[in-house]
Amino acid sequence: MADAIPGIEELTGGKVSVHETVQEMYEKLHADGMSNVFDRFDPQEKIRCSFCSDGVSCQLCTNGPCRISEKAGAELGDCGIDPSAMAMRDMLLRNIMGTSTYAHHAYNAFRTLKSTGEGKTPFGITDENKLNWMAESLGIDTNQKKEDIAIQLGDALIDQLSSNYDEPPQMVEVFAPEPRKKIWKDLAIYPAGVMHEIKDATASCLTNVDGDYVSMAKKALRAGIATIYGAQLGLEMVQDILFGTPTPHEVDTDMGILDPDYVNILFNGHEPWTGVATIYAARDPKIQQKAKEAGAKGVRVIGSIETGQELLQRFEMDDVFRGLTGNWLAIEPVLATGAVDIFAMDENCSPPNLKPYEEKYQATLVSVNDLVRIPGVEENYDYKPTEVGNIANKLIEMGIENFTERKEKITPHVPARIQKAVSGFSTEAVLQALGGTLDPLVDVIKEGNIKGVVGLINCTTLANGPHDYMTVNLAKELVSRDILIISGGCGNHGLEVAGLTAPDAADKYAGEGLKAVCNQLNIPPVLSFGTCTDTGRISMLVTELANFLEVDTSQLPVAVTAPQYLEQKATIDAMFSLAYGLYTHLSPTPPVAGGENLVNLLTDELEDLTGGKVALGNNPQKAADGIEEHIIQKRNELGI
Repeated sequence: MADAIPGIEELTGGKVSVHETVQEMYEKLHADGMSNVFDRFDPQEKIRCSFCSDGVSCQLCTNGPCRISEKAGAELGDCGIDPSAMAMRDMLLRNIMGTSTYAHHAYNAFRTLKSTGEGKTPFGITDENKLNWMAESLGIDTNQKKEDIAIQLGDALIDQLSSNYDEPPQMVEVFAPEPRKKIWKDLAIYPAGVMHEIKDATASCLTNVDGDYVSMAKKALRAGIATIYGAQLGLEMVQDILFGTPTPHEVDTDMGILDPDYVNILFNGHEPWTGVATIYAARDPKIQQKAKEAGAKGVRVIGSIETGQELLQRFEMDDVFRGLTGNWLAIEPVLATGAVDIFAMDENCSPPNLKPYEEKYQATLVSVNDLVRIPGVEENYDYKPTEVGNIANKLIEMGIENFTERKEKITPHVPARIQKAVSGFSTEAVLQALGGTLDPLVDVIKEGNIKGVVGLINCTTLANGPHDYMTVNLAKELVSRDILIISGGCGNHGLEVAGLTAPDAADKYAGEGLKAVCNQLNIPPVLSFGTCTDTGRISMLVTELANFLEVDTSQLPVAVTAPQYLEQKATIDAMFSLAYGLYTHLSPTPPVAGGENLVNLLTDELEDLTGGKVALGNNPQKAADGIEEHIIQKRNELGI
C-alpha cells in the first residue's frame, strides 16, 4: 500500500499551490467570494468513503448500488462479481474514456490533414520530410504532389482507427519494438484498431458479461497499446506535419505573460487547430490595427494547459504568441486576473463552473469543440477543419469587443512573475542534440553520469497534496540523483512554471553527473516533450534506445511516473506503460485497493508477464528511492 498523504498545512504551511502566482490569485478568488476548485476540495474530502476509493462500489445495474465488505458479509456484489473484478471493471471503463478522448483528437488530426491537402484549411504542409516518412511507413507512394500524399495519409490513418482483427494494425506493426510484439501476441493483448477496442471493452463491462479481473486487465492493456499506436503517435506526427516538428527554443511561462493592455485570447484544452488558426489570423497587420483602433496595443494569443503546450512546442515567442500560463488548476486563477478577453475551450479540462468567472471578470467563454459545453455559455462552435479560419476571425472580433468592455469595467490584477523555459523537444531534436546518433546518450548512461531516464507523464490533482507539490518535488529528487526526466502533460506545465525546464535548471537542481551532461549539450535536466498525448512520442525515443542496444524495453534503465495523475487519459497512458514493460509509479493510489488479487496482479505478477509493474507512493523522496532502485537494478542486469 502507498504511504499516507500529509496535509496541506504540513507540506506548504497552508498554501494551496507550490506556484507563487497561483497562490496569489487563489487568495484573490477567496477574497472575491468566488467558488473555486481549491475551496471545493475540502468539503468533498470530508464526505468521501472508502468503498469508492478502494474500487469496491458499483452502480451499473438496478440490483445495486452494491458495495463489498467482509465485515457486513457482503463478499460479492449481488450479481456475484468479486472485489477484484468490480474494481477492474471500473478501471477499464475509466481507461476507455481516456482512449475515446485520444481517438477523438486523432480523428480530428487526420481529417484536418486531409482537408489541408484539399486546400480547405488555413494550414499547410510545414514538415514535408515527416509527411513523406509517415507515408512511406504506411506504404503510400511519395512520388506525387505533397497535397495528394496528405490526403492519402489522412485516409490511411482514419482507416487505422478501425483496423479489424484479421490483419495487424499497420501502426503497431511499423512502430512497436519487435520483442514487444511477440510478448503481446503471446499474451493475447495484441490490439485491433482503437475503435474496436473501445467497442469491445465497453461491451464487456455490462452487467453479467465479463466478471474476470484478469480478462478485463488484458482488455485494458490492449486498449493502452491501441491508444498509443492507433491514436497518439499518429496525431502527433500529423501535427508535426502541419505545424512543424518541435525543436528546442526558449519560451515564457506563468501568468506574468498576460498584459491587460492587449486583447488576450487564451486557448485551453488539448487540440491546437483553432489556436494555430488564430495565431495565423492575428499576424495580419489589419487585425492588429483594428485592435489598436479599439484602444488596445494589439491582439495576443496565450496558451493554457495542453493546447497551450502544443503551441509552445512549435511556435517561437513573437508579438502575437506569448507563451503558456500553466496547467488546469491555474485556469480559475488566470481568469481572475481580469486580463483575459476570450477563453476558448476545446476537448477537455475546462471546469464546468466557469460561467461565474465570465460574469465577474469580463472574460468571454467560447467552446470551439463539439465535446465541450459549459453551463450558461452561449458561444459554442463544433470543430470543422473547413471552418476553423472563420472561427479564428470570429474569436478575434469577439475579443476586441470584449476588450472595450473589460477596460471600462475591470481593474486587472496580474502577477508579475514570468518564468523562462526551454520547450520543443522531440525524438528528432534529441538525436540532433546528440549529433544524429544515440551513442553519446548511451555512453553517458554507461559511465553513470546519467543513471537512467524517467518519463514524467502527468496531470495535476489536490488528492495527494497541494497543487503540483508531488510533481515538482519528485522531479527535483530525481534530477538531483542524476536521472534525466522527459516530461509531458499538465505535470510538464507545472515543471516549466517551477523553473525545472529553464536554461539554468541543471546548475540549480541536477546532480553533478547530469549537470555536466546538460551543460555539454545545452539542455535542461527536464526535457519538455509536450502534452499527455506525447506519450506516443516519448515511446518512440524509448523504442529507439531499445533498438539501438538490441534489448527489450523492459530491460532499459527507464521508468515512468505519474505523481499527480487526475483522470481517465492518465490511466490509459499507465496501461500502455505496463504493456510496454516499464516500472510505473502512480500517485495517488488508483481506486483498486479493495481487490486484493488485482493489486497483486498489478504490483507483482504482471512483471513476469509484460515486464511492467505498478509502484505506489505519495512521498517524493520515497517514490524517488523506488525509481532509483529499479534503475540501478536494470543497470546491473545490463552490466553497466
